[in-house]
Amino acid sequence: MTLVKEAPVRPAGKRSAPPAAGRRGRRRENLAGFLFMSPWIAGFLLLTAGPMIASLYYAFTSYNLFTPPKWVGLDNFTTMFQDPRWQKSVEVTLKYVVVATPLKLLLALGVALLLAQKRRGEGLYRAAFYLPSLIGASVSVGFVWRALFSDDAVVDRTQKIFGVDVGGWIGNPDYVLYSLVALSIWQFGAPMVIFLAGLKQVPRELYEAAEVDGAGPLRRFWNITLPMISPVLFFNVLLESIHAFQVFGSAYVVSDTRCGPADATLVYTCYLYQKGFKEAQMGFASAMAWTLVVAVALVTAVLFWSQKKWVHYEEAAK
Repeated sequence: MTLVKEAPVRPAGKRSAPPAAGRRGRRRENLAGFLFMSPWIAGFLLLTAGPMIASLYYAFTSYNLFTPPKWVGLDNFTTMFQDPRWQKSVEVTLKYVVVATPLKLLLALGVALLLAQKRRGEGLYRAAFYLPSLIGASVSVGFVWRALFSDDAVVDRTQKIFGVDVGGWIGNPDYVLYSLVALSIWQFGAPMVIFLAGLKQVPRELYEAAEVDGAGPLRRFWNITLPMISPVLFFNVLLESIHAFQVFGSAYVVSDTRCGPADATLVYTCYLYQKGFKEAQMGFASAMAWTLVVAVALVTAVLFWSQKKWVHYEEAAK
């Protein structure tokens, strides 16, 4: 009779240690991963984290780029809050955000609703509407926009046909900011694509059931479409609001680097640029930059707090 030796029974819950070769293999994989990530890590530390930490220090110093920074405490912030031009830049920026962001999102949602319907050549339409978002931030578009809204240009001549004679918008302090708003609205392609993706996720059965109950288009939009795409709407509101607070290139180029006339396009970042690089007050500019960071963080916090009242998630509904 052959005796078979039974294998020893391991205690429950205990696992054998992995072989040394496996541990070495995982270390090599981790090392390879860190090597591939090293360019990004170096870029983040040198180009993002490092400058941010330095600017936080400069915000409490008097620094003109040519002499060593001198610690002044909260003087930059005190001077900033008492500066009439800083107050003007805050006013102009808030006006731009409040006007441009809702109009841009309304147009993006309207076009997305049209493109969500099955039609011939819908891919071409989507590409055409998205194209301005790719080129809208370029300097060349800013020059073209300034030419369009100058005296006796296309916009000026067109409005005269309808009996409106206010001259070119660029030279008019009452209208020049709205030319920047128009440029922002023209770049509605990015939020439109996001809205379109959200609309594609709405179940068709909900619309069919609403039609059976006699709901019209407006009621279906208000009771079905808006609640279903509210997470996408929240994302677009958040993203576009942050972008609007950071507007710089269009205001700087369209106003011919003057942020005017009469400081009419003196958005926050434009004044920050003037103080930091034209007047060499880098400490003051750093204080402005961190004030903007805090302001945007507060706006973001308010939006996240408010989403509990109007954003509907599927998981929460379940």
